[in-house]
Order: sequence, then structure tokens, then C-alpha cells
Amino acid sequence: MIALTIGCAIACAVLVVAEWRGLASVRIAAKLVASAAFVGLGVRAFQLAAPGAGTAGRAQFTHAIVTGLVLGAIGDACLLGAARRWFVAGLIAFLCGHLAYVAGIAMIEPAARWGGDAGWLAAVPIGVGGAALALLWPRLGSLRLAVVVYVAAISAMVVAAIAAARGAALPEPNRCRLVVGAGLFFVSDLAVARDRFVEHRFANKLWGLPAYYAGQLLLAWSIAGL
Repeated sequence: MIALTIGCAIACAVLVVAEWRGLASVRIAAKLVASAAFVGLGVRAFQLAAPGAGTAGRAQFTHAIVTGLVLGAIGDACLLGAARRWFVAGLIAFLCGHLAYVAGIAMIEPAARWGGDAGWLAAVPIGVGGAALALLWPRLGSLRLAVVVYVAAISAMVVAAIAAARGAALPEPNRCRLVVGAGLFFVSDLAVARDRFVEHRFANKLWGLPAYYAGQLLLAWSIAGL
């Protein structure tokens, strides 16, 4: 698992350089390797779980996290295409991934407890998501409904992760990995939105890509030992 984590980090660094220098072939290879690494990490963490260990809810949680990682990798592959249809396909894949994470967290932290356990911290992702949506609204065009649904899904994922962490649904350090991973994924999506709808710049990749891959790695690590 350590090797896969390091491999993902190295591939991400290569990807950032490829984005900076405009190396198309290197960009494709590095992105696919980095994404395959976090999926492999999740699968390995799942395999290492002792048979029958933990609760049924935790078993469903681990399945959902691996599913979300796979959908994330599919979304990454889609975003390698420049056409609008590939962006939409990637958006759908990531949306389904977020929903998988939300469903998985609900298995260990019932949705009815999210508001109480997350407390005032729930306002952070909801507020940031709402502000980002308001700023992007004039630029979204026909994608408005899709982006609204997407923002709602990722905001719910972060709220759920906060609730799971504060409600002690997972042991440490898994709960910390879950909430930080969800938060970094949220941050990376802000970079993608800025790059797609506001201004296409390398600076968006510089902070967005490391945040994304770190987030996915932490989400994969959140099921380790369960």
C-alpha cells in the first residue's frame, strides 16, 4: 500500500510537470498511472480486511469507497478528452463517485445524524459550494442543472464525512483520513470548475491536481484495517 501511495504521488508530480510543459503523451500516461494507483490502493486495502471483521455497515462502507475510487478513475480518463462530451461524461462519472461515497458513509453514519454530528461545520462546505455556484452561474449555460446536482452531491459528501468523523463512526486514524480526503476532493473540484468555466490556466492544475490525488489516496486509506 505504501508503494502504491508513493507511485501515485510520483505520477501526480509528473502529471503537473506535463501540464506545465504541454507534454500531451506524458500527461495521458501520468494521469492514468496515478488514477490506477489510487484504485489499486483501495482494492488492496479492501483485500487486506480480515474476512468477517467489523460490522455489516463497515463492509458496505468499504465496498462503496472502492466503487467511488473506480468511478473517479473513469472520470479522470474522460477528462483527458478536450471535447465537451468528454467533460460531461467525466462530470457524470465523478457525480456517481460522490454518490457512492455518500451512500457508503450513510452505512456507518446514518443520514439522520449528519446535521447533529457535523454541527456548525456543515455550513462550511454548503456555504463554499453555494458561493462557487453563484459565481459560476452566469457561465454555466446548459450545464446549470448538472452543476447544481454535482455541487449538492459533493457538499453532501463532505458534510457526511464531517459527521462520520465527529460522530466516531470510524476508528482513528480512519476518520481523519476520510474527512480530510473528502475536503481535498472538494477543493480539487473548485480548481476544475475554475479552469473549465472561469479561466484556463496552469495555476489551477498546480493546486487542483495534488489536492485531488491526495484526497483520493486518503479516501482509499480510510478503509485500511476495517
